[in-house]
Amino acid sequence: MNAEAGGLPAWPAPIEERLAAGTFLLIDKPRGPSSHQVTAWARDLLGLRLAGHAGTLDPNVSGLLWVGVGPALKLLPLVLEFPKRYVGAVNFHAAVPRRELDRVVAEFTGPIYQTPPVRSAVKRERRVRTIHRLNVLETEGTRALLDVVADSGTYIRTLAVDLGEALGTGALLEELRRVSTGPFDEAQSVPLTSLADAVAQARAGEAGPLLALLHPLEEVWQQFPSLVLKDGAASAVAHGAGLAKGGILAVPKPFNQGARVVLVTRSGTLLATGVALHGSTELGNVPHGWVVGETRVFVDAEKFPTLWRRSSGTTGAVEPHQG
Repeated sequence: MNAEAGGLPAWPAPIEERLAAGTFLLIDKPRGPSSHQVTAWARDLLGLRLAGHAGTLDPNVSGLLWVGVGPALKLLPLVLEFPKRYVGAVNFHAAVPRRELDRVVAEFTGPIYQTPPVRSAVKRERRVRTIHRLNVLETEGTRALLDVVADSGTYIRTLAVDLGEALGTGALLEELRRVSTGPFDEAQSVPLTSLADAVAQARAGEAGPLLALLHPLEEVWQQFPSLVLKDGAASAVAHGAGLAKGGILAVPKPFNQGARVVLVTRSGTLLATGVALHGSTELGNVPHGWVVGETRVFVDAEKFPTLWRRSSGTTGAVEPHQG
């Protein structure tokens, strides 16, 4: 990554190390360009080949956009696990009494059915999304300002239309801004101009401003419940094996079945992510089989010595040493 193409000055060592380890940028996307275009601009400013984003914002929507580079690309699916908060301006086609608006808004809190709009990047199938919070911040004439916290993948534009139908007036979303993703809010995001300034300072040898914008991977994965693995199990998982109960060294905090979890070594290195097949309180009663599914390995297997042996029972199973 050092000695970038085009004769650009080399990065200071701290920047070089952070980029090589993988990093996230929290960009304040303006209205106008697509999420893909903003991601490409950030990528080009850093002089990199690849970058990706989590949680697409339509061109006319502004706010917090997550951009990942390097190994962070593998963790972008974790970002999609976070609920997202939006503030949006909805224009109803007729005036709605505030009491009636509050009543209908309350009915939309919790699990709801949604069909993605015609112009969307996903298949148009009816699905369930959870609205964790939906409040009316203020109203003026036929307009209302809404504060929404919802599952990733919730279409706020569709929500506005559905509210209008429920009220019998019809409605359109006029403006929308994403103000937070999980515990990360817009105050931590920066416009592309600030990123460009920090890049210029780093190229001149001042690493601090850019380093502050390059968020380490730990900021994301440490938000999820973890399973600390024994050395043998860690090696097996790194080589693509499943995780059995016997390979777990510690469970630092509780989690439910179906939760997204991270698998870490005893030294705190992220190994993989997955979905818990059993809640933490149920692990002691699991007789056999894997306890985590949909595993996505994050590390290079070559860095983990083979400390496991193939089981004589189940085909493809491995038994880690209990070290």
